[in-house]
Amino acid sequence: MPRQEGQKAKLLVLLHIFERKSDENHLLSVPQLAELLEKEGVPAERKSIYADIAALQEAGYDIELLRGRGGGYYLANRTFQLAELKLLVDAVQASKFITKKKSSELIHKLESLTSEAEARALQRQVFVSGRAKSMNESAYYTVDALYQAIAAGRMVGFQYIDWTPDKKRVPKREGMVYRVSPWALAWENNCYYLIAYQDYEQPAGIRHYRVDKMQSVAPLDAPRQGREIYRDFDLASYMQKMFGMFTGETEPVTLRCENGMAGAMIDRFGTGVTYLREADGAHFHFTVPVAVSPQFLGWVCGFGRRVSVTSPESVCRALEALGRELAARYVGADTQES
Repeated sequence: MPRQEGQKAKLLVLLHIFERKSDENHLLSVPQLAELLEKEGVPAERKSIYADIAALQEAGYDIELLRGRGGGYYLANRTFQLAELKLLVDAVQASKFITKKKSSELIHKLESLTSEAEARALQRQVFVSGRAKSMNESAYYTVDALYQAIAAGRMVGFQYIDWTPDKKRVPKREGMVYRVSPWALAWENNCYYLIAYQDYEQPAGIRHYRVDKMQSVAPLDAPRQGREIYRDFDLASYMQKMFGMFTGETEPVTLRCENGMAGAMIDRFGTGVTYLREADGAHFHFTVPVAVSPQFLGWVCGFGRRVSVTSPESVCRALEALGRELAARYVGADTQES
């Protein structure tokens, strides 16, 4: 190998050593660097290593020297700091959308962005109550395929599937191929949703589909439809009024809440809503558009007496009917069992 090429290879090996073996708490002396280079099959004189470090520093790599007893060199600045990598690892671990296998692969790649010593701090298990990992390994690549279709402005075709009680994936609607125009991907309830225009059933318009329930996704040789509709579509508002991403008839709903529920309401509906304090000083109320579904009714019931619907009458009656149904199902259950 010519001397110049050997020097370039030596710099790359030395950089890799700094990336994997050093951090602020794990310093490398010049003798240690020489030993590590030797193990990589790149013999080097100690005095030449100083010049190599200077060359890396001139190239923009933040290699610092701590002097004194036990001192040495280390790579100080990286693309991601350890705290940032921990945050990314936690997000991967907590994501219901990403399978256990893919989570391990992604975390292993994240570990390569820091030193071996700090990488051990990334091997952590985040506990997320009641959150099972996805079993659809292809969903990770489905997201990429959908983004490509969006960028290319093409329609996509796919089958929509569901689970059976014995954990089998079966196509819905007898394997029907859905043909939609993808416009955006949204993250809600720890799942990805495709936001798309559809006209395979009426009324035509914007719909959403859970990405991990899509299979056999393929771009179609047809341009996207619904540009005019999506241009006036407010995705943030759409996501806000959906509960559990279940659809329902959208209508303005007025909620009356105890003051202590302000945080929960702002978390759900944001700060753009007008929250009106009431004369009693203990309550406030507000009106928001909501897709009224069983999931929304259950959400309201979960707050007990602290939150109530005051209008429209149809939603009040729906909650009343739900209360009667639950009472009929559970009142006297202990007596029946005994």
